[in-house]
Amino acid sequence: MKTGFKIALAVSGMLALFSLGMSVFQVRDLLARVNDDAAVEGNPRHYALYIPEQRDSFSAEIRSGAAAAAAEFGISLSVHPLDAEGTSLSVAGYIGADGLVACPDSDSPVIAGELERLRKEGVLVVLAGHNLKAEQPWPFVGTNSFDFGKKAGSLILSAGQSDHSVAVVYSEKSPALFAERELVEMGLTNALRSRLAEPVFSHKTDLNPRSAERTVYELVRSRLPLTAVVFTDPADTIAGTQAIIDLGLLGQVQIIGCGETDSIRDYIDKRIISGSLVVNTEKIGYEAVRALFELDAVGYTSNSVDIGIRVLSGQQSRDRMNQRGD
Repeated sequence: MKTGFKIALAVSGMLALFSLGMSVFQVRDLLARVNDDAAVEGNPRHYALYIPEQRDSFSAEIRSGAAAAAAEFGISLSVHPLDAEGTSLSVAGYIGADGLVACPDSDSPVIAGELERLRKEGVLVVLAGHNLKAEQPWPFVGTNSFDFGKKAGSLILSAGQSDHSVAVVYSEKSPALFAERELVEMGLTNALRSRLAEPVFSHKTDLNPRSAERTVYELVRSRLPLTAVVFTDPADTIAGTQAIIDLGLLGQVQIIGCGETDSIRDYIDKRIISGSLVVNTEKIGYEAVRALFELDAVGYTSNSVDIGIRVLSGQQSRDRMNQRGD
């Protein structure tokens, strides 16, 4: 009798535990469904954008393009400074982002290491502007810096001169091109080949608007005869061109600009600047967020998206004026 009672009690206990376990699983599944529904209906996906600390046109345009994509896809976007020490990335895993877009402005091993750590932790990462070497390639959105140099070289060749002494003026205001300066100069060398009288040399300007003027004066004093200068930032193009005008070097030093401002177009129309290379930085920001959204939604995206580099030349400006009837 006692034995039967104990067996019945044990069976009842097991059934109770089973029912409790089923209830726990049902509640857990219900909460998961509620959270998923809330994410769709009221809480959008959250992406983080990491851009260089300095406030320049590059960062502003990247941010503008990224914000446009986030608004289009219904994504919450937060913006964070990307410091050279990787401090901001070291805490990126705690901000609750579903993925991040990083715009490194150098080949910093610290930043590369932090991004690799985040990837191993399951954080989705897309690079924009400047790519970093890795065993597993990063999804990347940007331009081909070798192509930038090659197109600059083609504009220099259009002058018809036989021997060229070329300087490239990099800028902290355009960090992506400076980070890939070796590719820029390889492209220039590839385009000019035997017409290059000496290796391409370079200078770098800072965030000061007048820095390009000082750089041009230094170039002229130290590197005569100089036949061509390639600028990599719109503000530097304007300031550097004015310095060349002030020095009376128009016709002696060919100017290759960067960007498409009204002043640059005006200089091209007047044949002061031979041509300008146009990079749509805002589109880089947009496409980077779009690539991250695709990676988040379907699990994959293109390894590399090349935004392309457009050449604004004197012939194009003349064609535009003819169309307007000027």
